[in-house]
Amino acid sequence: MSSLLVFPGQGAQRPGMLQHLPAVVLQQASDALGEEVRNLDSAQALSSTRAVQLCLLIAGVASARMLEQTPDYVGGLSIGAYPAAVIAGSLAFSDALKLVSLRGELMQQAYPQGYGMTAIIGLQLPAVEALLVQVHSPQTPVYLANINADNQTVIAGSDDAMKAVAALLRGAGVAKRLAVSVPSHCPLLEKPAHALAEAFTSVTLKAPTITYLSSTRARPIRDIEHLRDDLAFNMCRIVDWRGTVQSAYERGVRLQIELPPGAVLSGLARRVFEQGTVIAFEGARLDTLQALLREEGRRHQ
Repeated sequence: MSSLLVFPGQGAQRPGMLQHLPAVVLQQASDALGEEVRNLDSAQALSSTRAVQLCLLIAGVASARMLEQTPDYVGGLSIGAYPAAVIAGSLAFSDALKLVSLRGELMQQAYPQGYGMTAIIGLQLPAVEALLVQVHSPQTPVYLANINADNQTVIAGSDDAMKAVAALLRGAGVAKRLAVSVPSHCPLLEKPAHALAEAFTSVTLKAPTITYLSSTRARPIRDIEHLRDDLAFNMCRIVDWRGTVQSAYERGVRLQIELPPGAVLSGLARRVFEQGTVIAFEGARLDTLQALLREEGRRHQ
């Protein structure tokens, strides 16, 4: 049996999420960025895509380091791929901070207003895709962005397009606008993704020492160049989180721990995990989480 740490994406953030993390990690982040990162998690600051993504990176890395136990797999949804790569030993924390800072700025500059993401709950994937075909046009672009569960997807695009999709649901499902101000995981972000890929050329990556699961490919990535491509371009590729969790379960994962903030990914995983344990870091005792990782490690030997 194996263990998996998962890191959430945008939408999970909340004010104050950095304030109780270990001071040493906050200082490392502040030194790398040349600014006080504790100022990034105010309600006002979190209106910035850059601040949100940096906070999720810092919270994920800091919390995972507190566990002191090595998992078998790591994976992250969207921006969560970056703390996953750090914990996998592939990407230096200081490099991740600079890349994520740039990533957030590029995404925000590309679409400063009028765009975002909406969760569609209660509708199967083919029905969602049919609605997108009806609405999508050059004037009202909208795309499939995330496959989170059999009846939960996320769409990305212009505000007008997402409102049009919501209107077509007619009670067949629920549309919930997410706290994301950019149209992630669709072709609208191809140009900023290429700019980020250029920045990656000067960053040294290492082969992961913990198996890294790609949330866009729904399978492990071990090759350094494939990992570089995955991190740089995941902003413009569909996230198959359902497939990623299923892939982990089929590989023998029976313990999933969701790193802060929140517990959304835990709820999604319980639909897949017929056996085993799914638990969120927040609300659990640290010694309990460490004991679970040790026990799963002993079973894996």
